[in-house]
Amino acid sequence: MSVRVRFAPSPTGYLHIGSARTALFNWLYARKEGGKFLLRVEDTDLQRSTEESTRSILEGLAWLGIADYDEEIVFQSRNAGKHRAAALRLVEEGKAYRDFTPKAERADANVKQEIAERARSASEGEGVDHRANPFRDLALEESDRRAEAGEPFAVRLKVSREGETKFNDAVYGEQSRAHSEIEDLVLLRSGDLSPLYNLSVVVDDIEMGITHVIRGQDHLTNTHKQVLIYDALGAVPPTFAHLPLILAPNKAKLSKRKHGEVVSLTTYRDRGFIPAAFRNYLALLGWSPGEENKEIMSLTELVERFSLEGIHRSNAVFNFSEQDARQWTDRKALWMNAEYIRTMPLAELTPMVKSELESARLWRPEYDTTERDWFERTVELIRQRFHTLKDFSVQGRAYFADSFEFDPQAVAKNLKKDERLRELLPALADRLERVEPWTVETIEPALREFAEESNVKAGLFINASRTALTGQSVGPSMFDVFETIGRQRSVKRLRDAIAHV
Repeated sequence: MSVRVRFAPSPTGYLHIGSARTALFNWLYARKEGGKFLLRVEDTDLQRSTEESTRSILEGLAWLGIADYDEEIVFQSRNAGKHRAAALRLVEEGKAYRDFTPKAERADANVKQEIAERARSASEGEGVDHRANPFRDLALEESDRRAEAGEPFAVRLKVSREGETKFNDAVYGEQSRAHSEIEDLVLLRSGDLSPLYNLSVVVDDIEMGITHVIRGQDHLTNTHKQVLIYDALGAVPPTFAHLPLILAPNKAKLSKRKHGEVVSLTTYRDRGFIPAAFRNYLALLGWSPGEENKEIMSLTELVERFSLEGIHRSNAVFNFSEQDARQWTDRKALWMNAEYIRTMPLAELTPMVKSELESARLWRPEYDTTERDWFERTVELIRQRFHTLKDFSVQGRAYFADSFEFDPQAVAKNLKKDERLRELLPALADRLERVEPWTVETIEPALREFAEESNVKAGLFINASRTALTGQSVGPSMFDVFETIGRQRSVKRLRDAIAHV
């Protein structure tokens, strides 16, 4: 049997990182098994579904590199007629029934049922009889007559009073639930006969030939209801694999409403994450590659190592601090992104740096032509300490522009530390201006010689120069920085820095 999986987001907001992980796991499993990866947009909530959200989801999947769907995208709203027909067929077969209960009475009954459910859960007594509906055993001829007369109705699945549903989850093992704990499910709403979620999902999965449903653990309770619908429709349920939840630091479920942009995939794209790095990080949220426990993995390695058996049962924790700008997201995510920036082939990194510089209006056409070598050397030099692509336009701005901000702590530490720098920095600029050729090998001895003549430690000049030239207190070797920034800009910045002393 060829594996067929689907990712089925609802376009009611941005792509949540939990949903992105679900998409990734489906994609990895399909590619590992040589199967098909399909996308179904579940846009049946017409009031909340938007084209903007759909576009955001598609862009997010493309950014992650998993938008190579094997068949055309399915929009669930276009299948409503098929969902409705399936429910009405079940009515004809006696597996479902029309519920003509007036809306007001139905709402009151639902409240009473919820109260009874809570009482049953608290007392652990016998299950509540959900099947006291007077229309459950109404003759089909009478049901048809009332429907044809225009009387509004909902359609409910007949759930047996005895027995239980069972399925073996690929992650959580055997699951069972007594029928007495499951109400007669509403399949179609009263009035407009719009299909409900559980029906639509099952009908679509059957039509799409889905063999494995890989989704969040919060859907686990729905699965018992869906198994009943599969059985009623005469279809074999797929293999289910429910993924552990992703929790916030306080162990609450990570949510759009509570936690905002930190849970949106587009946030990571816009704040300078490497797609491959974030994809790698997501894969390790609730899954491990085996005994080797390797962390940095290419897409090919992720596909080779992925298995449903490697998915954890325990929930994953996504650590971040809303009060600390340096830990605005999970430390491991930032560390992994930094590792990718530091180690990935320069040919793959430079186009991303170019896009970042273009967005910050720092890009110059010469970086693609006459100054291409300089651009690549500069990226290679400064990438070692950066965590995101944004760092190239913020911390690295001084390499690409003459207007840049000075870190106040760096100024206090390296420029205000010694008043003698007011005279010494211009003098150092005069000395370095005469250095020939302008290379690391000539700049370093010139600076150290001048420090000795001035009876100060070379470190005073090195630290002061770093802040004068880049606005920072840390960075690559200072003599590499001198060479990269160039003679003219270096000596000018040394002279201008006295304004900060």
